[in-house]
Amino acid sequence: MADALVEVEVCFARPDSVFLRTVTVSAGTTLLGAIEASGLPQAVPGLNLQDCKLGVYGKTKPAQALVRSGDRIEIYRPLLADPKDARRRRAVKATRAANRGAPSPAGTGQDDSAARA
Repeated sequence: MADALVEVEVCFARPDSVFLRTVTVSAGTTLLGAIEASGLPQAVPGLNLQDCKLGVYGKTKPAQALVRSGDRIEIYRPLLADPKDARRRRAVKATRAANRGAPSPAGTGQDDSAARA
């Protein structure tokens, strides 16, 4: 009896492009096996799958999880910055920018020397 086949999508997004390919693999194939069958490792040289998290429809899964028909396998790139730290830096920058444009202490928004002249 022949192995059942399942159709899955493999998706990897980069800042400048997206790799999205539909592949047909045998039932019982792992996420990693489906990624290799998609040709992603050859299409994106230098991609280290060991550094990337994998998931199916936004839910992280181990590389050895089995695929099911209709799965969209996603490869998540490692973060370049901690999101919390990035948010703090943006908040500090916005506060500094707001303080530079703040009105004068008198509350008039004008320079006192212009009023004396």
